[in-house]
Amino acid sequence: MFTFSCPVSFSITCSSSNGNIQNHGDYRVNINVNGSSCTGRPIKHHTLLNEVGVKEGSTSLSAIQFLENGHISEEKIRQRIPRQKLLVDPYRQGLITERGVGYRQTVVVRSYEVGPDKTATLESLLNLFQETALNHVWMSGLLSNGFGATHGMMRNNLIWVVSRMHVQVDHYPIWGEVIEIDTWVGASGKNGMRRDWVIRSQATGSTYARATSTWVMMNEQTRRLSKIPDEVRDEISPWFIQKQAINEAVPDKIVKLDDKAKHVNSDLKPKRSDLDMNQHVNNVKYVRWMLETIPDKFLERHQLSSIILEYRRECGSSEVVQSLCQPDEDESFANGVQQNLLTNKVLVGGNGSLGSLDINVLTYGYTHLLQTQNEEIVRGRTRWNRKICTGL
Repeated sequence: MFTFSCPVSFSITCSSSNGNIQNHGDYRVNINVNGSSCTGRPIKHHTLLNEVGVKEGSTSLSAIQFLENGHISEEKIRQRIPRQKLLVDPYRQGLITERGVGYRQTVVVRSYEVGPDKTATLESLLNLFQETALNHVWMSGLLSNGFGATHGMMRNNLIWVVSRMHVQVDHYPIWGEVIEIDTWVGASGKNGMRRDWVIRSQATGSTYARATSTWVMMNEQTRRLSKIPDEVRDEISPWFIQKQAINEAVPDKIVKLDDKAKHVNSDLKPKRSDLDMNQHVNNVKYVRWMLETIPDKFLERHQLSSIILEYRRECGSSEVVQSLCQPDEDESFANGVQQNLLTNKVLVGGNGSLGSLDINVLTYGYTHLLQTQNEEIVRGRTRWNRKICTGL
């Protein structure tokens, strides 16, 4: 533990216990900081204050808001959320791009982010999308205490919720590989925001994956969708870019499944670890429930190439969820081709062809639905390619 104090000047009005104004003017306040140091060394107070937004000698109200009972809160010290735009973040390996409004982060694929085949899982990619989005807001200087919420959003009790996401994957990063993730935002209608991502290999420059998403605002207290207030629009609109990672002129509509779906997984219950800072099930968890409903034999032999998610409502911690999925009509044909390949031990050639049938373009699809007893949570659509091996 470490303790230190430093004088900071503020222009404030003080009142006595009986309510009478005692004095007014410039005061020097001793700010005591108690907390844990990661390195065990004292932190220089001027560096610490600058990082949490308090400048020595400052007389602005923005500086005073960081005081809590004459102290800077330990949470603000530990988080060090910037109060102004940063161009480079050495801790997160991130930097501002796109003429000052985009964001790029360099990431190493870790062992816990890959599956049995040593490639990153879809859940890992979605978590990286979420993390880079939050880090983008972090570096913008707009981040308040909320889960990606700006200062204006916090003043209006608003949070972000995702309404739609579309991910396309050409190649999955492998364990230990260094990748670069670009993300940016743009307008989506009158009351939405679009966020896009692109994942590239740092070594080759090849594009591995693309994603686009639509976000809307919800009142944190009433849990109802809200229009974007003018003050929030003024905060975020200077960051908008008019480009898309995936061109969706007319987005595909996902049909609703009924109780006749071929594969059903009932009695799914959220765990405490499934909840995010907005106190609802994180959208990445929905994908796990969807994919776990697909037969294991199919998952072992196929790799997801795209997923579209349409979110209908949030899911709370006490709800019981049912996952349904229905394969395309040509599933039997797909399984027949797969079985034929395995039985005859076909070696895939350089062009990945089998007679007149190009197995590189064989894709299979599933339609998904997560629901409670009475309401839809999210609809989904997945497309899959066969896993291609150099020899079986």
